[in-house]
Amino acid sequence: MQKLEVFESVILKWNPKINLVSRSSLENLWSRHIIDSIQVYRSAPIVGHWVDIGSGGGFPGLIVGILAADEAPDTRVTLIESDQRKSVFLRTAARECGIKINVLSERIEKVDAQSANVLSARALADLNTLLTYSTLHLDPEGVALFPKGVTWKKELEEARRHWHFDVEPITSLTEPDAVILKVKGVTRV
Repeated sequence: MQKLEVFESVILKWNPKINLVSRSSLENLWSRHIIDSIQVYRSAPIVGHWVDIGSGGGFPGLIVGILAADEAPDTRVTLIESDQRKSVFLRTAARECGIKINVLSERIEKVDAQSANVLSARALADLNTLLTYSTLHLDPEGVALFPKGVTWKKELEEARRHWHFDVEPITSLTEPDAVILKVKGVTRV
């Protein structure tokens, strides 16, 4: 809990400078961002390598790093973020929280294949695009976790036109119309 509170203070300090989360959602930081990210972490199997793509303000990637540091210290956490300012924020937040993570400051498409056991992305792209990224960075036996809002069924329907995959929608604890899509076995149609 202490590390999560430290992370909260770092977000509050940096947000006015580089807009990590919208100002309107900042007042609901715990329910909208932190708890939302905790439930992503809790949806995952025990892992060796967790990769969060488009990490931005550290949701869920830094939250994963904070929780894994205490609960699964052998987990390696990698965050991929192309925005240099946000990458500096992610490294600073990790240092202030006392956790070890790896931040790759490059475009998702340019990073070497990560062979992640778990791949996550929050508010990054539509499901079709996320599945493309999965083929680059997810181990064939791995699982992808993608929080999605109220239009998730439409995204799922569109993605099925281009991809074969197994999916388990997990209802969000913070937003009853939202889900975490737990995706496995991604291959092109």
